[in-house]
Amino acid sequence: MTGTASPLRPARRVFADLTPLRTSAHYRRLWVGGTISWMGQAMTALAISLQVYEITGSSFSVGLVGLFSLVPLVAFGLYGGAIADTVDRRKLGLYSQSGLTVLSFGLAAAALLDYHRVWLLYTVVALQSVCGALNGPARSAMIPKLLPPEQLPAANALNSVTMTSGTMLGPVLGGVIVGWWGYQAAYLVDAVTFAAALYAMWRLPSMLPEGRTKGGRASVLDGLRFLGTRPNIRMTFFADLAAMVLAHPRALFPAVAVLWYGGDAKTVGLLVAAPAVGALLGGLFSGWQGRIRRHGLAILLSVGAWGLAISVFGLTRNLWLGLVFLAAAGCADTVSMVFRSTMMQAATPDEMRGRLQGVFIVVVAGGPRLGDFLAGTVADLTSPTVAVTGGGVACVLVLCGLAARWRSFARYDARSPQA
Repeated sequence: MTGTASPLRPARRVFADLTPLRTSAHYRRLWVGGTISWMGQAMTALAISLQVYEITGSSFSVGLVGLFSLVPLVAFGLYGGAIADTVDRRKLGLYSQSGLTVLSFGLAAAALLDYHRVWLLYTVVALQSVCGALNGPARSAMIPKLLPPEQLPAANALNSVTMTSGTMLGPVLGGVIVGWWGYQAAYLVDAVTFAAALYAMWRLPSMLPEGRTKGGRASVLDGLRFLGTRPNIRMTFFADLAAMVLAHPRALFPAVAVLWYGGDAKTVGLLVAAPAVGALLGGLFSGWQGRIRRHGLAILLSVGAWGLAISVFGLTRNLWLGLVFLAAAGCADTVSMVFRSTMMQAATPDEMRGRLQGVFIVVVAGGPRLGDFLAGTVADLTSPTVAVTGGGVACVLVLCGLAARWRSFARYDARSPQA
């Protein structure tokens, strides 16, 4: 046995740890179903944007798709978490996934009937966000009950692979399917992909929150009060906001492509893809993360690495070198996400996990949008270089200030989780 086990150890140290997929059939089904359905949702997101533009011929109208998605996600994120702390999370996951399935079938039916109305697409996008705001907290709160604590980093790394690969491949497949067979085909494929996620959710046992009182209600304010008394968990949100609000250059990519690299739309595409490629690599080569116990320190280092990579990117004028630093930033973001999610899951009591996941959704959805606004404003007042490099430096400085204010965060040990 020794001779067969030793060759696997280096791979486990380098590549993503697949132990959660091997040890838990429930998690394995959730992961496979989520991976398939996430790719389908990315296809639908692209198809909706293309259809809105075909109907209106307006980029502004396409931009409104993001607004109709963001507002319900932020508005219902906190309440979705509160509901997840009150009801059977399995049922909430089933109902919200079923809602997403029905909406995709509705889009396909409208396309087949040649009913092309922008208001319908906006309405569906908003309802999809509501379903997502209900599904996300319930799904995330289930994971710590399906896996032992030591497997949570590996599970979160695998989840990052799901999200990144879906975000990268889904639009590509969506564009091909729309081009060959039309919008209805993309929407139908999306609806069918939900079958795997629904089956995985249906096979789960009852997932009632611990400490739940029958007929009781979970208060959003109680969740926020709990967060206010838990400095380590609170720091995970502060660290992410420092990165996403202060050092998020995505809105400047069109200007950067032209002014720095003399490029065009293809250059913008490369700039957008580079962080995603880095994030995917960070998930695929995440085997080492399961051995890390100082999760707070790992978050500080990875967020600091994001800020440094973005600041150096702002100083580069070679496209390929710039892409390398963007990819490094994306990889650092994945590492940060893995440990932030793990800390929140492990250090939060089960009856609070849904509500804190709701806060997580609001931060993850809202932070980059605020970052886009801030970067665009600073670039208009000064220059893209100041906005990008200054934002990266500001991220690192703010992170250092936060670490100095809450020094216990760097000492956080996964073997004795303290919120």
